[in-house]
Formats: sequence, structure tokens, C-alpha cells
Amino acid sequence: MSGGQDSARRALDKAYAAIAALGRWRARFLAAVLGALAVLAMAPVYQIYLLIPAFSGLLWLSAAAQTRWHAFVVGWWFGAGYFGASLYWVSFALLVDAERFAWLIPFAVFGFAFGLGIFGACAAWAVRAVPGSLSARALMLAGAWTVLEWVRAWLFTGLPWNPVGSAWAFSDAMMQGASVIGVFGLSLFTVLFAAGVGALVPSDQGARRLVAVAGLIGVAGLAFGEYRLSTAVAGPVDGVRLRLIQPNIAQAEKWKRKLLRRNMMTQIDLMLAPPAAGSKPPTHVIWAETAAPFFIANSEDWRRVVGQATPPGGLTILGAPRVVGGADGEFQVANALLAITETGAVAATYDKSHLVPFGEYVPLSDWLPLDKITQGQGAFTPGAGPVTLTLKGLPPVSPLICYEVIFPHQVTDPADRPQWLLNLTNDAWYGKTAGPHQHFVTARFRAVEEGLPAVRVAFTGISGIIDAYGRVQSRLGLGEKGFVDGDLPQAIPRPGAYARWGNTVPLSLSIAIILAALFAVYGRAQGRNRDTD
Repeated sequence: MSGGQDSARRALDKAYAAIAALGRWRARFLAAVLGALAVLAMAPVYQIYLLIPAFSGLLWLSAAAQTRWHAFVVGWWFGAGYFGASLYWVSFALLVDAERFAWLIPFAVFGFAFGLGIFGACAAWAVRAVPGSLSARALMLAGAWTVLEWVRAWLFTGLPWNPVGSAWAFSDAMMQGASVIGVFGLSLFTVLFAAGVGALVPSDQGARRLVAVAGLIGVAGLAFGEYRLSTAVAGPVDGVRLRLIQPNIAQAEKWKRKLLRRNMMTQIDLMLAPPAAGSKPPTHVIWAETAAPFFIANSEDWRRVVGQATPPGGLTILGAPRVVGGADGEFQVANALLAITETGAVAATYDKSHLVPFGEYVPLSDWLPLDKITQGQGAFTPGAGPVTLTLKGLPPVSPLICYEVIFPHQVTDPADRPQWLLNLTNDAWYGKTAGPHQHFVTARFRAVEEGLPAVRVAFTGISGIIDAYGRVQSRLGLGEKGFVDGDLPQAIPRPGAYARWGNTVPLSLSIAIILAALFAVYGRAQGRNRDTD
């Protein structure tokens, strides 16, 4: 062993011994710090190397816990740090109408932190439940963490925010693995390597092999990504030129009745602005989620104004609330997308199907004395989704409103595959925080996973056009006013493994790694029995 390797090994030994000697509350505090540290690997910071101390520390704390319950609690604190740092920006939405909702900020921050922290607790419990070597426990941590990311995508309507694999968004090449194993699969091998480094302590002979294998998988993923990008052939869709409208109007001003005309005309002016010199004029214009903050489908005058600004023969696609009829004739409202023709007619609609709890409806509303934080009385009504819309002059599209884009393998109709994804969102609620950056990353990963270009239009940013390989073709930054003109990229003709089989791929790999952890423990126990005999 070289001097450098020997020094690194001694440093790991000392760190492991120090963590193992911590009292319960110090261990819990450290776990929360490590969980928050892991989030610095995500957008917009991308300090991915911090995942190594974060997950190595979780591995050590879980393994050193006196009982499984103690490991569960330590993992809960790690999860609280992770999800508290991941979702701190949600509290900014409560400041838009501070008089009504600011008092909820502590409940939101700690509710998200310790509510979702249960997933970290379950992962740590699984680690402590495996006896024996740290390498076997690192395998269990990687497998359990990834399975729990998948569970988080659907349990209680789901919130798969910041899966560990999304930390690779800084590298177009490393993102390409998501076309095969999805972002959850990237999480699996990332946690495997990060925790595997923590297993490099004395008496654990399997750790070197574990880190070497995980590292080789990472190198292979990089090589695959570079090759995939070098052979990319998808060009622009003929005859389509998009204009994305980003008015950058503050959320507090968006719904004020006295500012309605000003806000609408700001967006109309952006529609009519001339393209850059030498650029083609737009054929289709797209506004953000609820960019028309009223029932525009019921307003012939405003539809006529929008239609007059619509490119000849094209469409204006925008977000707005829409009146929908309930089964009993009751007045109901949907968060909708509308396509408006040059004559002002509504050519197509889509109603958001995956609503945001507390934002667009209140769960258990009969027992909770709360109002939804978005404007308007009563809850929104969900539509059917995902769906594929056929719009004039455009390839078939899967519309996604707001956070519908964050759900892996839930963004297209499997019976009617679209040719692109369209995400209208309003991140004005969250100011200049990490939230909009991370939201933009989710759209890029859905593009890679599905082999489909994604177009994202956000009221205050980040808006952009993303090709089917997750590469950003054009964008307008957070907090900027203006528009983005660009061609619509083509879809990849043959979808990848993840688009065809979905989460079966990363789940199968995760279960295989969990079984490998159990077999490693069993094999070691059998070896000890033979030695005893």
C-alpha cells in the first residue's frame, strides 16, 4: 500500500472511530448535517463529491447504532436534513399572502423535513438490520435508498423531489444512463459508490471490490453517454418554430384584478416582438401555467386579442383556470392548458391531473381547517392524464402542468406515445431559490428517460427548449423577462430501455443489490460455521 493510500485509510479509521463513539444526540445532529450536506450535490450547486461524506457518514452512523431503533432515529434525522434542505423553498410560497399563510411556515419546513425523513429512517433501519461487514451494509444502503426513492414517487400522491441521481445533471454525458436505468438507477450506483468509500475500513476485504466495481460502472456510464451523444442524429421538426413567453411578473401581482390588463398586454407584447435578425418568425407561441389568471375560455374579447397576436396558421398555447362541469352540475375549476387559434377559438384543452396537495387542494379537507394557498375559492378538479394531444402544425404532445413533470415514467400515455413533452409551470411562488433550478433539472431527466424533447415555459423562469438527450438548446434564466425562440427538436425514433420498461429496470437492479448484501452476510456466516467445524 502506498503512503497516500495508507494515510487515507488511517483518516477513514479515525473518522469511523469518532462517529462510532458519538452519543445519541450528537449522532442525530451529525446525521441532520450530513443529510443537508448531500443536497449541495444537487442543482444549482452541484458539489457532487459531498455525497461521499454524506452517505459514508450515514453508513457509519447506522452501523454503529446500538439497536435497530437507534439506527431508525439516526436515519430519520439524516432524512430530515436531506428533505429540509431540498424543500426549504416551499416556505417562500407562504410569504406571497403572508397575512394568511406565514404562520404555516414552521409547519411546512418541519413537516416536509421530518415527514419525508421517514424514508431516511427506513434506509438506516435496513442497514442496521444487516449483520456483518460494512461492504454488505453499503450494498443494503444503496438498494434500500433507491427502492425508497421509487416508493416516494407514489406514496401519498408522491413527491420524488431530488433523487440522488439528479446530481449528475451538470454532465450531459452522465445523464444518458437515465435512458437505460432512469434517474433512480443513477441514484443506485451513486449511493453505492458514495457509501462504498465509507466501507474502506480495516477488516472489510470486500470494500475495495465494491468501490472498484461502482467506479467502473461510473466510467462505463460516462463512456456510454459520450458515445450516445456523439451518435445523436435527431434534428429539428420541419416547419415548427416555437416562442416561449416569460413575463417575469411577481406572484403577488399576477392575480390582482386591477393589473390584469397590464399583465396580459405584457405577454401580448412579447408575442408580437420581432425575432432576432436572421431568425425565423414563430409558428407557435407558448405561455406559462395560469399565465391568463382568469377564465379566458369564457372571455370572447380576450380570446380575440390573443388570437390576433397568434402567428397565422399557428396556435397560442397558454395556461389558465377553466370551468368544468361536475357530475352533479356543480361549478368546478381545473388548472388547464388551452390552445387558441388565430380566430380566438379554443382548439384543445388539457386539465391538470396530478394536483399539488395544499397548493391546489387540501387533503382531508373535512377535518383540516385550512384553505389551499393558490388563488380562488375551493379546490381544483383533476383531469384525466397523462394524455396525448394532437395540435395543428405540431407533433403529438404530452402536456404537463407544474410538478407533473417530476414523476419518472408517469409523463406519457403508454398507449399513445407522444413526440414531445410540454411543461407549463409557475415557479414565481418560490423566488430566486434552488427550487426552480431543480424543477428545470427534472424536465431534462424526463427528456432523457423518454427519448423525447421537452419544452418548459415558466412564468418567472427557468424556461427553455431541451432536446431528447437532455441538452438545453435555448433558455431564459430565472428572474428574467423576455422570450425564447427556437426549433422543436425531434424525438428519438426508438425509445430506450427505460421508456419501454420504466422503473422495472432500476427496481430489479436495486433488489439484486439488496439480495447481494444478504447473500454476502449468509456466505460469511457459512464460512465461519465451516471454520468452527
